[in-house]
Amino acid sequence: MSWDDDGPAGDAPLTPAVLHILLALAEGERHGYAIMRAVAADTAGAVRLGPGTLYRSIRGLLADGLIEESEARPDPALDDERRRYYRLTALGQRAAQAEVERLSRLIALARSKPLLQAARLHPRAGGA
Repeated sequence: MSWDDDGPAGDAPLTPAVLHILLALAEGERHGYAIMRAVAADTAGAVRLGPGTLYRSIRGLLADGLIEESEARPDPALDDERRRYYRLTALGQRAAQAEVERLSRLIALARSKPLLQAARLHPRAGGA
């Protein structure tokens, strides 16, 4: 997906992996493994990003300007110099906010549907 200052080119939503990465970086700069751990912790283990998905997504996020590599480094005695740290850009923050708002509207719409309300009140209603 390509982004500009007005939002996504087209109306495609962010993938779940991309949104989870942006949310992890909304808490501050992180390296790849720390992003993977944050996503797993934030989702109580329900979402686990593998290295392929993580780094493919990071490459796309860098190319689209939603994240950037950080120049700041922790104390070398406390860190591996090969690690790359990433941070959210202003555009990435707006993209994450827009996606969360889109998902909130979708949830509100789903909750307004009578059949889904009945299923929520009576889990067996409408089921097979």
